[in-house]
Amino acid sequence: MFEDITADLRTLMPDLRGRLITNAPLADITWFRVGGPAQVLFTPADEADLAYFLQNLPDDVPINVIGLGSNLLVRDGGVPGIVIRLGRGFSEIKVEPEHRLRVGTAVPDVKVARAAADAGISGLAFYRGIPGSIGGALRMNAGAHGRETKDCLISARAVDLDGNIYEYSLADMGFTYRHCAIPEGWIFTEAVFQGTPGDPADILKEMDEVADYREKNQPIKERTGGSTFKNPPGNSAWKLVDAAGCRGLRIGGAKVSDMHCNFLINDQQASGEDVEKLGETVRARVKAASGITLNWEIIRLGLPRPGRPKGEALAEMP
Repeated sequence: MFEDITADLRTLMPDLRGRLITNAPLADITWFRVGGPAQVLFTPADEADLAYFLQNLPDDVPINVIGLGSNLLVRDGGVPGIVIRLGRGFSEIKVEPEHRLRVGTAVPDVKVARAAADAGISGLAFYRGIPGSIGGALRMNAGAHGRETKDCLISARAVDLDGNIYEYSLADMGFTYRHCAIPEGWIFTEAVFQGTPGDPADILKEMDEVADYREKNQPIKERTGGSTFKNPPGNSAWKLVDAAGCRGLRIGGAKVSDMHCNFLINDQQASGEDVEKLGETVRARVKAASGITLNWEIIRLGLPRPGRPKGEALAEMP
């Protein structure tokens, strides 16, 4: 358990309206269902409350931001400092003229697809196939089924670590494959998306096709973090993992999915260490078999489990 610093934070920030929880379990809100607690979990009331918090937080307190926990692996020792998770104050969807949607970044991607369909806005149905929230979609330039966030974004708002608020155009975002150029740690609060006129029935049909594909080809009913590794240029991560003989590979309670081998699953009460060791083992085998180094797409946070014997730390490939 971490030291409780919430009283000190409240003293520093008497006008704070958001919620602070000490030693908050993170396994309960991540899809892998593994890992230790956050020293403090902060849920800001709205963008102004988030900015106020960051303006008054001491510089030596570490900050991490999480969304729905769909592409997140929390280590067993938990996450020191502050974990920020956006909630209701960032969950509004507004339909705007010219086939645009203004969306808070706590909104799940699938809800954006549904709202667009209801409004007859085409071009956002691919979000039906992405587990996570819009904040993560902005950070990762999330995509599926031939489209990416960069193909439909107009602008985004973000708060930096000093509490300053910025608005960025699509060009400012610097999107590349599973990456954006906005500094790590800055927190997205809102996005505006551009679509085209569409028939709601046709859009819903497209969404159903996306959902059917996921159900048939991905282990979406398992405790998983989604795609584990980024696709190397000109290649597919799952093909490299399969060719290295890793389909079905197990370490402890974690296993490489038999259905889609770029997914790791927690099917036997895995620890965070089990999942991460399995991922690093897969990376090593792929490197040995193909000469290609796979890069993690899943975000890993926190410390190793307490009491790990010296010299037993996880070895990560370069």
